[in-house]
Amino acid sequence: MNNILGLLKTWKFWKEFIIMTVGMFFGAAAVYYFLTPSKLIIGTISGLSIVLSQFIPIKVSLMIFIINGILLLLAWLLIGKEFGAKTVYTALILGPLMDVWEAIMPASKLAALRMASDMPINTTNPGSVMGDPWLDLVCFVLMLSISQAILFNINASTGGLDIIAKIINKYTHLDIGLSVTIGGGLICCTAFLINPFHMVIIGLIGTWINGLVVDYFMASLNRKKRVCIISDDYEKIREYIVGTLHRGCSLYPVKGGYTLKEQTEIEALLTKDEFAALMEFVKENASQAFITAGNVSEVYGKWNRPHGHGVV
Repeated sequence: MNNILGLLKTWKFWKEFIIMTVGMFFGAAAVYYFLTPSKLIIGTISGLSIVLSQFIPIKVSLMIFIINGILLLLAWLLIGKEFGAKTVYTALILGPLMDVWEAIMPASKLAALRMASDMPINTTNPGSVMGDPWLDLVCFVLMLSISQAILFNINASTGGLDIIAKIINKYTHLDIGLSVTIGGGLICCTAFLINPFHMVIIGLIGTWINGLVVDYFMASLNRKKRVCIISDDYEKIREYIVGTLHRGCSLYPVKGGYTLKEQTEIEALLTKDEFAALMEFVKENASQAFITAGNVSEVYGKWNRPHGHGVV
């Protein structure tokens, strides 16, 4: 109990609580506005439940509850208590957040506005917000991928398929986007039992795009700057990186090929904000420095965030 009370007093808990809520707000919008009205079966637990309910005499809602319960247990046991607890929270708020979106702007109202407009789109599904399964697919994938990337970045998930993807990611070390594609693709294939061929293909394409977009957003969220600096004032720069930015750095002896002058190169791995601050410091204190920088999307080892004392 003391550990729980202590956790509730930390900024990390409340920051991640807010991030999870915002991330699920995007996910709920994706499901409410684009997946449910379009009746697409993309690689989701809802889609799998629809398929299984055709062969097992259980309501779809009960089937979703059972499968999610099993997956949450697996998340707790195979991935970790933190991931499991966070995913329980996100799974519980999905339905209420969909109700919030309905209160703000009902999907039926958007569909009616679309049908009343001059949009040159014909559809066999008048409840569709976009009026075309491909447009519904694109909008759903983009919004869901944003939600997934936000949650994966803090060791959480939207539940369902994301749990399967996280398990695949942990035990095969595949990229999380590819893990989403594999898990979702397997689920999509079950739809061949009940859906027209073209609808299943749309679902498979959507699942593949979902994996690509998740990887893109994850890389954007995790992107760091590797900066290399050669300067006579390297000691000032080192002190700023270690003392002010609270980051580690490496020092390498280098020899100029043109001047044959021996100097010291500093290499550090920084966030975008820290990189901007360092560039401002160098501009004011070491204007003759030679600097190269590049993007890094994955970091392992002792580089901690935020403001860890890792060694590059």
